[in-house]
Amino acid sequence: MTAGIATPARSMLAAMLLCTTAGASPFAYITNQGSHDVSVIDLASQQVAATVPVGRSPAGVVASSRAGRAFVSNPDSKTISVIDMRLQKVVNTLPAGDGPVGIDISGDGKHLYVADWYSSRLLVFDALAAKASKPLASIAVGRAPAGVAAHSDGATVFVAERDDDSVAVVDTATRRVVARVRVGSHPFALLYDAQRSRLYALNVQSNDVTVVDVRDTRRPAVVATVKVGKAPYGAALAQGGSLLYVTNQHEDTVSVIDAASLKVLRTLPGFAYPEGIAAHGDRVYVVNWMDDNVQVLDAASGQKLKTIATGQNSRGFGAFIGAPMEP
Repeated sequence: MTAGIATPARSMLAAMLLCTTAGASPFAYITNQGSHDVSVIDLASQQVAATVPVGRSPAGVVASSRAGRAFVSNPDSKTISVIDMRLQKVVNTLPAGDGPVGIDISGDGKHLYVADWYSSRLLVFDALAAKASKPLASIAVGRAPAGVAAHSDGATVFVAERDDDSVAVVDTATRRVVARVRVGSHPFALLYDAQRSRLYALNVQSNDVTVVDVRDTRRPAVVATVKVGKAPYGAALAQGGSLLYVTNQHEDTVSVIDAASLKVLRTLPGFAYPEGIAAHGDRVYVVNWMDDNVQVLDAASGQKLKTIATGQNSRGFGAFIGAPMEP
């Protein structure tokens, strides 16, 4: 997620995209598993601007400024809902295998990548398709694929293979796995750090973050393991990429890590089964599954600034912030 993998997973790219939106207001698209809808938060007003019905039990999400769309995975409906960012309504529904979970999109907004949890594959879609269409490709990956993170080079996609304790490196041209790297126990979310050519794998069973050097995508190498709280679920880069925020589901906390030294600076308490997380400007947005809300934090200090009520059992797994580009 991802994500989530932000758009936290691509901090430099996200900054460029936001600069080109000519003042368009950014939105946060929060998937609500319990109410089967998406809460659309206008970040300018810090209020819910719309509630969009989607498929059953939505989980993953990616908001693409380039595509002008937010994509939502609905595992129980086995579909992807496509939301137009200007209309704030579903304009397309894509059939997506047996259980779509993690989701990400290429930097140019043309290709959508979806982890099909039950079928152990990565699905590739035309993100700009005007009507429901079959995947462009189905790529075999490891067991229980969860988080997905697209490299900014457009040539590589990373997939968390949860039940194999590994991350697959997929070549988008040949549409096959070209490398794998062992990480911690049960990796779920992935976050790509373009600034440092790193990948962060959040391991929900070993309660840590594996840091992978991906300067050579064909030879990914683990460079560090950072202990965090119980069951890390989502991650975001904030403060120009200098801080890495990680939600810890089973500890009701958020870890704040110095991205340069990889040292945990502080652990923030007082959340309620935090899952998705994303950053925009000087704010960080934490999605709380148990409390049905999003908490807004000051990125520099971690201080809580505001709480925004959402739908039931909010998840926000992925890069859920985006702004439609001006025509």
